[in-house]
Amino acid sequence: MANSTCPQPMKATSNGSFQGDSPLEFALPLAILQICLVVVLTRSLAFLLRPLHQPRVIAEVIVSFPASLFFQPRIFLRPSALGRNKAFLNAVFPKQSMTVLDTLANIGLLFFLFLVGLELDLNSLRRTGKRALSIAIAGISLPFFLGIGTSVVLRNTIAEGVRSAPFLVFMGVALSITAFPVLARILAELKLLTTDIGRMAMSAAAVNDVAAWILLALAIALSGSRSPLVSLWVLLTAAAFVAIVAFVLRPLLARMARHSLEGEPVKEVYICATLTTVLAAGFITDTIGIHALFGAFVVGIAMPKEGPFAGVLIEKVEDLISGLFLPLYFVSSGLKTNVTTISSGVSWALLVLVIFNACLGKIGGTILASLIMKVPIREALTLGFLMNTKGLVELIVLNIGKDRKVLNDETFAIMVLMALFTTFITTPIVMGIYKPARKAAPYKHRKIERADTDSELRILACFHGSRNIPTLINLIESSRGTRRRGVTVYAMHLMELSERPSAIFMVHKARRNGLPFWNNKKESVIPNTNGGDQIVVAFQAYQQLSHVTVRPMTAISDLHTIHEDVVTSAHQKRAALILLPFHKTLLVDGSMESIGNEYQHVNQRVLHYAPCSVAILVDRGLGGSAQVSASEVSYSVTVLFFGGSDDREALAYGLRMAEHPGIVLTVLCFVQPPGSPSFLSIRMGADQLSNDNECIARLRERVAESTNGSIRFEEKVAGKKEGIVSAIKGVVRCNLFLVGQRAPVMPLGDRIDCPELGPVGSYMAASNSTAASVLVIRQHDPSAMATPLVEEVAEDALSPDTPLAGGSGHGEFNPL
Repeated sequence: MANSTCPQPMKATSNGSFQGDSPLEFALPLAILQICLVVVLTRSLAFLLRPLHQPRVIAEVIVSFPASLFFQPRIFLRPSALGRNKAFLNAVFPKQSMTVLDTLANIGLLFFLFLVGLELDLNSLRRTGKRALSIAIAGISLPFFLGIGTSVVLRNTIAEGVRSAPFLVFMGVALSITAFPVLARILAELKLLTTDIGRMAMSAAAVNDVAAWILLALAIALSGSRSPLVSLWVLLTAAAFVAIVAFVLRPLLARMARHSLEGEPVKEVYICATLTTVLAAGFITDTIGIHALFGAFVVGIAMPKEGPFAGVLIEKVEDLISGLFLPLYFVSSGLKTNVTTISSGVSWALLVLVIFNACLGKIGGTILASLIMKVPIREALTLGFLMNTKGLVELIVLNIGKDRKVLNDETFAIMVLMALFTTFITTPIVMGIYKPARKAAPYKHRKIERADTDSELRILACFHGSRNIPTLINLIESSRGTRRRGVTVYAMHLMELSERPSAIFMVHKARRNGLPFWNNKKESVIPNTNGGDQIVVAFQAYQQLSHVTVRPMTAISDLHTIHEDVVTSAHQKRAALILLPFHKTLLVDGSMESIGNEYQHVNQRVLHYAPCSVAILVDRGLGGSAQVSASEVSYSVTVLFFGGSDDREALAYGLRMAEHPGIVLTVLCFVQPPGSPSFLSIRMGADQLSNDNECIARLRERVAESTNGSIRFEEKVAGKKEGIVSAIKGVVRCNLFLVGQRAPVMPLGDRIDCPELGPVGSYMAASNSTAASVLVIRQHDPSAMATPLVEEVAEDALSPDTPLAGGSGHGEFNPL
């Protein structure tokens, strides 16, 4: 009889199916199957939810909450769906495996809460202004009191018999929580994190998060025993633990952080000691009686945020925890949730009541406090919906309440649905009611070809990673010219905003520097493991050795919207040229490999919305794999001239490069023989032909004036595309080709794979065309501009722009 009611514990490993053992009857292979199943289901759902125009974090939240038959993969893992299939439930999630599953899930959650604590900065809490503090207090108080009122209604209907005090506190905490990590990702993906409203929301959410954990500790202490003295003892011991962490552990962690120097690997013993400390803190708080998660969260808050130590810790932990172990916690929660308990009319009415009170308390309290603090009504409404965001912390509170027998199945399901609904509505409503205006002053020099040739040339040079740096610096060096006002380069590192904690950590670190996305201090916003410091050092070293002003910048955004950052930055920095990297990189065998179609689409969108000229660099190693000093620059540059505005822009850029003593410029002007078929794809107008003739006439004068032979002019007669291809391949020594994007010529290849490069550039980017780098240039055309992303306003309505050339290498930048 005992064997029928108490199943035998599972052994760890099997002898294999050939020995007659089923892997589903052993703990390790079963846990592996469960992890794989969960990861596949959650990632598949996140992929399917992309077309809903929600930030990716919303997909994670939906995955987190077993709420809907249509949007929740964990619906298949609970009693409501596949969980009803007893054979499937007993085979994949047998009762014997639940202890192992829960243990793995809580270990993952333990380290994830440590990462959440790392995202919170106590120094920023001390700097919280009166507005944010008032909003935070109102956003906690009103929903907490409404939660108390809601608990009274629930206790008289579906939660009869539960203890009053713990239930009251749990309901108040559940309704008053704002999910700090989820809010950070929503703000970042909506590009609101750098705005005033984003800064207020983040400051208020940080205060809210700390207060929620204090209230949660109180709720856990009250739920653990019926004796008030025991609960008081638990709270006092927890307070002592926090004090020990603050005054004993924090200085030790700070010492390890100080010994972790920039540009050097962090010692393995420091990483091991810190992760062991997280586990030990979890053990202590679990022994106290306030849950192991509390200890990990407190250690995360105590971690120093300066230097590379915190960034390296995040890099070491985040992928394993967020990718594999954390989803197990969602499964563990999903197996406890049965939405079918919400079946009667009373249950659905209570669900509506809970959602209404949650929204009324959080949104209403935030709006009321905002209006009192003189925040405009539109911003106040936006803040209300942002502060109503729930997330993983909400799910933790509900699960602890269920484990402590404070919440029954029906109450738990109602609260989970409430959390899902309030989070899901945040993004579409905020997008509908608030769109921060991007403003910039109008400016004159939007292209390289200009009458005022002595004016400063401003370039926004974008790059994906450190492999682009040598060619980029060598190209900048070649472009500096000899004019009194030379070149100012804004070197923008394009980084995809991922769902990793490190991505938000980067944004927070930039925000602490005063201007998010654009770093205005010498420390990089990029964790040391990603090579960000080396990138900044490379630009700083180049600036010290040259007459070029270089200002490193970082744009962290989703690839679908990062073009907005590029276009806005170009407008606000008054750039004449946006320099973009090609979406293909050079392999050892000389072929070109794509790094992703998303990057190609980024280039296409920048071309569509750019307020100035745009150039796409096909990098085949200009100057080799290292930066070349100014005295050693020796490049041969060739301009392919067919006619039209883009070719004139390419020629203007080439003539500027020819001012460098180490550059030899060759201009190949293609003309067609009389009476032969034209190689032109379009018939150019009289104005274009006149401008081309004037440009060639000025070029001939420059060639005649050139005493050192640095500028050469050749006419190539070509009647068909075969003649053009033959002439291009006949260029013996060339390091860089300059071509126009809209060259009026028929496609030189069988097809145009990259329309953003045009007919000539697309051929030159092919693997078998040339071994030289190619710069494809499109001149700014005001008549062809799409709907602008930036609103032009009078300059006196803006904050001061970046300093003029010759100023500091890191200027004060306007936020996006």
